Amino acid sequence: MRIRFEDFNSPKNLLVFCLLFLSSSLLAQQSSSSPSTIPASNPNQIAILRWYRANQTARFAVGNGPGQVAFDGGNIWVTNSSSNTVTKLQATDGTVLGNFAAGSSPSGIAFDGANIWVADQSSSSVTELRASDGTAAGNFPVGFSPFAVAFDGANIWVVNLGSNNVTKLLARTGKVLGTFPVGASPQGIAFDGFNIWVANPGDSTVTKLRAADGAVVGTFTAGVGPVGLAFDGANMWVVNQGSNNVTKLRASDGSVQGSFPVGSLPQAVVFDGANIWITNFSSNTVTKLRASDGALIGTFPTEQFPEGIAFDGANVWIANAGSNSVSKR
Repeated sequence: MRIRFEDFNSPKNLLVFCLLFLSSSLLAQQSSSSPSTIPASNPNQIAILRWYRANQTARFAVGNGPGQVAFDGGNIWVTNSSSNTVTKLQATDGTVLGNFAAGSSPSGIAFDGANIWVADQSSSSVTELRASDGTAAGNFPVGFSPFAVAFDGANIWVVNLGSNNVTKLLARTGKVLGTFPVGASPQGIAFDGFNIWVANPGDSTVTKLRAADGAVVGTFTAGVGPVGLAFDGANMWVVNQGSNNVTKLRASDGSVQGSFPVGSLPQAVVFDGANIWITNFSSNTVTKLRASDGALIGTFPTEQFPEGIAFDGANVWIANAGSNSVSKR
């Protein structure tokens, strides 16, 4: 539309001019806005299709000396070795649902679909708690200084740090089905769908046992001082505390697929469906690696002395031994 200067003062043309001026101003504001003003997306909120702004991290207080973490499908459970308790938190918002007695110096923890199993390191037993309300369902003797626990779909496997073996119990009753020798000073344990893997820092080996009968399928070397294990569906990831790295072993035959540097004094490892997360006790960090090739995705700060770690389907939870807390990332 052409506006003649002499007609500018007409009401109609004055309105047109005002609208053009307003439109130009808005376009100028939009074009001058820096892309940095757009808030960065949280990968977790994208994954679960929650597009509102969300906290990247959150911190929740638990008991004294938190060590290991487990997820029961709706809640996070944390062992507190100095408090002789486990803390149950609602995974959605970190609300504490209860603190429950769990033997002496509780360490490793696992969920069997209905109950929580806790390794009581100082009492050489495991405690079974009903996941729904934390009620004690049983206490069962195992080997000396039990340190970690895993569930194979029917049975509970307990790593006995002080007796260099693992105990297999029927989850339904707690009956001991067998005790099987492994390497020296075993600490970590994981199930790959058919076999039980045990990390032995005392002789820097990893033992593979057939879950059906406890027969040794193989003994493999990874790095120095292996302490933690996680299965990614095809490979076993081994945390090597003495060499500050993780080793990727092919689960079918134990062959080394690669070793990757992480932080200082790594402790525990978890798989999130695409990536591997490792807690670094002395660095106060957690390392994230791409599971397909071990590429470093990032190293993130934690609270003091991170130990155990678990994945809840959207976030990782980290037990911070030095600050008596868990972090949700």
